[in-house]
Amino acid sequence: MATRNRTPNPALDKLLEQARWTRTQLAQHVNRLGPQAGLHLTYDRTAVAHWIAGTPPKPEVRPLILEALSARLGRPVTHAEAGLKPAPGSVGSVGVDTVEELIDLGRADMDPSRRGVLAATLFSAALPVPMFQQSAQATAAAPGKATTRIGSSQVASVRSMTERIADILDEFGAGHARPMAAAFLVNTVGPWLRAQATEPVRRDMFAAASDLTYLTGWMAMYEKAHGLGQTYYTKALKLADEAGDHVTYCRTLRGMSLQASNLGHGRLALELADSAAEAAPAAGPRLVAFLRGQQAHAASMVGDRRAAHTRLREAETALSKADNRRDAIGGYDQTAYLFHVSHVLMEEGDLAGSIKAMQQSIRAQLPQERQGRTHAYAVLAQRQLRYGHLDASCESWRRFLDEYEHVSSVRGDDHFATMRNDLAPYAKTRTVRDLADRIREVAVAKAA
Repeated sequence: MATRNRTPNPALDKLLEQARWTRTQLAQHVNRLGPQAGLHLTYDRTAVAHWIAGTPPKPEVRPLILEALSARLGRPVTHAEAGLKPAPGSVGSVGVDTVEELIDLGRADMDPSRRGVLAATLFSAALPVPMFQQSAQATAAAPGKATTRIGSSQVASVRSMTERIADILDEFGAGHARPMAAAFLVNTVGPWLRAQATEPVRRDMFAAASDLTYLTGWMAMYEKAHGLGQTYYTKALKLADEAGDHVTYCRTLRGMSLQASNLGHGRLALELADSAAEAAPAAGPRLVAFLRGQQAHAASMVGDRRAAHTRLREAETALSKADNRRDAIGGYDQTAYLFHVSHVLMEEGDLAGSIKAMQQSIRAQLPQERQGRTHAYAVLAQRQLRYGHLDASCESWRRFLDEYEHVSSVRGDDHFATMRNDLAPYAKTRTVRDLADRIREVAVAKAA
């Protein structure tokens, strides 16, 4: 009966083909790794044939199979990719579990055939948030990795690459930047997270990986793949906890609050924003402003006008004390502050004030922040039309088009569709007719 119920494992067979190994060769390499795990193994091709036929390897042997294949292929191989289930308690630490989950997630995000399925993952308003445990945990190294060692230069590489991906996001949109981030996470960061390192370097690498994972989640959120973004965010929280990185943990909670507010979950947005502020360590003024601004927005969503304006004043005061440096992720400046002011005023029904603050926010933007301007001009145009200022709205839409044609962004695509829909009732007016040719021009360019 047990034999009839076995489920074949074609994934393991596929990996053998990729590795150009026979079943005997896999058995031999697993046997060689056995002593590193305190095991004396004598597997042959028959054992591997049983694994492929559906008989699961012993729990203590599964990491050795993955290590043998990883070494042969020159990349991490996870339990899921090999068609194996992790044995309870066999991985050794939360950190290794998180790394494996991150690699599987990033690999799926790299695959165009699977990206659509990931994007359809639903956002959960009841998802439990991993708690910060106050101290970093030591991460057990996988067997066979003694020859792979990282240092501070690898950490610096991850930080630098993250900054560059953030710059590409600002200038060209998340549609171009996120696949790069996912590929870098899988092909480079994943192996480094598993490599040998001193404890300070290990913590720094987990912190740098958390930053990059947070950015990848931010981009998924920006592309309206909200379930995927939420998944990346929770991985970033776990990595930050593993690193003992309080700041990135709080930044990520704040990002989750922004996501909740974008989806209209005001109470959840406020809870997450308050949790981020409460969990924050002694922070510099820019981080304080970053957290207070989101608290203000969330408070306004639940109708707490007094708290919203108190938080805005605190954000403004903190921002006035900040230096001129902006880190690539979570950087908070006058543009972001005024954007929050605009949202708060909009929630209060002050449409004119909201429009004025949004205009001020756009004027304060840096030249390279094209994706941000694309979104800001679209929001401004919609509010101006709602206020009855058709000419001003069309001018904002024109500026939106100038930015939008250069970026790849699902949110930008949605704004483009909204523009066409909102302006349709005014199609015979001179202002809209004047804009029509430009709209067609951009539509053709985007379809090419």
